[in-house]
Amino acid sequence: MVSLDIDADAIVTLRFMPPYEAEDERAYLDALAEIGRREEPFLLLTVFGGGRGLSPAGEREQALWFKATRVRFSQHCRACAIVRPDASERTAETFRKLWPFPICAEREEAVGRAFLLGHKKDMT
Repeated sequence: MVSLDIDADAIVTLRFMPPYEAEDERAYLDALAEIGRREEPFLLLTVFGGGRGLSPAGEREQALWFKATRVRFSQHCRACAIVRPDASERTAETFRKLWPFPICAEREEAVGRAFLLGHKKDMT
């Protein structure tokens, strides 16, 4: 299941969770494209259930998205929390090499959301 929501706190939440379905990879990549088109400041919360990776073609498309949206994403995203079962500081470090904004990797959604709310002041 993939979902993309924007709440009142300008937190964009991307979920990629079980139960997994055949169309999830396309839905995930489409959600990335939508996030990459945002033109206003936002905070990003990604919640992954683990256990399902992308196909080689999906990995390539995701990598191209990272490259194509890096500048725009760096301008508009104010902080990112990555939530997944195997999250670690190493996870966060990997993404800090891509983007200049604050990034955390957590195992609990509430902790990731609290991190983002701590960066709400950076929304201007």
